[in-house]
Amino acid sequence: MSRIVHFELPSTDAAASRKFYETVFGWKFEQYGSPEMNYWLIMTGDPAQPGIDGGLGGAANEFKATVNTVGVDDLDATIEKVLANGGAIIMPKDVIPGMGYLAYVREPGGAPIGLFQAISG
Repeated sequence: MSRIVHFELPSTDAAASRKFYETVFGWKFEQYGSPEMNYWLIMTGDPAQPGIDGGLGGAANEFKATVNTVGVDDLDATIEKVLANGGAIIMPKDVIPGMGYLAYVREPGGAPIGLFQAISG
């Protein structure tokens, strides 16, 4: 079975997008290539833990949309952080029976993001 190993997110404002992701999810950014390239590598967590890293800009800016879903421990608290940091709700929290809760938000640079909280237990 193939797994996602990288993602790219589009942004119309890379600085605002980086600040948003750093503040809401604790992600780290590193510029890749020349400043004119305006491409940022995204480190989403400890490489020894499950998960994927990605990029901000690049081909995603041409396509203007990539949606990846982020697993969160507390969907309501995360939605509050999203709103407090310039994001917007695209689809409010909804139940996925037997699985958990899902919402879609948009960050300040324009990328849509899925947020998923698994059912405990």
